[in-house]
Amino acid sequence: MGKRESRPWIVSDELWGLIEPLLPEPGPKLKPGRSRVPDRQALCGILFVLHTGIQWEYLPQELGFGSGMTCWRRLAAWNEAGVWDRLHLVLLRKLRAARQLDWSRAVIDSSHVRAARPGPKSGPSPVDRARPGSKHHVLVDGQGIPLAVSLTGGNRNDVTQLLPLLAKVPSVAGLVGRPRRRPAAPLADRGYDHDKYRRLVWKQGIKPVIARRGVPHGSGLGVHRWVVERTIAWLHGFRRLRIRWERRDDIHEAFLGLATCLITHRHVECLC
Repeated sequence: MGKRESRPWIVSDELWGLIEPLLPEPGPKLKPGRSRVPDRQALCGILFVLHTGIQWEYLPQELGFGSGMTCWRRLAAWNEAGVWDRLHLVLLRKLRAARQLDWSRAVIDSSHVRAARPGPKSGPSPVDRARPGSKHHVLVDGQGIPLAVSLTGGNRNDVTQLLPLLAKVPSVAGLVGRPRRRPAAPLADRGYDHDKYRRLVWKQGIKPVIARRGVPHGSGLGVHRWVVERTIAWLHGFRRLRIRWERRDDIHEAFLGLATCLITHRHVECLC
């Protein structure tokens, strides 16, 4: 994935060229006062919070990214406008045009994170029922490139997100012919072992490859499943995602979507 950047919150010209056309036009200024913080600087502030995990109110003003509340409002507005979903699709199209998406299989898994405060899409932790938690559900292609992510309460069963994640994969164009959105075979561990969901996946023309409970280890799925565990590790490399600090689920989902785009953009830089 390349060398670690010294200041990864600084938006490169290449990335900004992809994001800027997707941003909504700012509304008219109703009251006189300070000039609007440029979108690129506000995005740098959002990335600083994502990478460091710092609280919004402690965002250093000397960096020139604007106040923490300004960055928070900008993140909420851009997420509501669907900026991260559209950016993710743009990046996936670049990868497919370069024939770098592996549709032969997709791998699904989830990871539990502690929620500092209870809120929507949080629930009792499977480890400690007295504390709330959330789950990051991730679906990647055969190389570990994220195709879809979602957020649920910590008490949700993994198998319930199998179909929603498959449905969340966007239609990716980039080559001659129809856009593609269905992987040939989703791979999953024993947490997704349920015949009902196997039948539902088969009905979509997709062959499920899911480990069965009660069968000794050594099925060979681990040879292919490690890519999703690596992608989850990349997601949690962003400190803001290691613990859910936001009571509002849409703000945490915005961070999750932005981190997904950053990981996909790294693959574009390396493979395209």
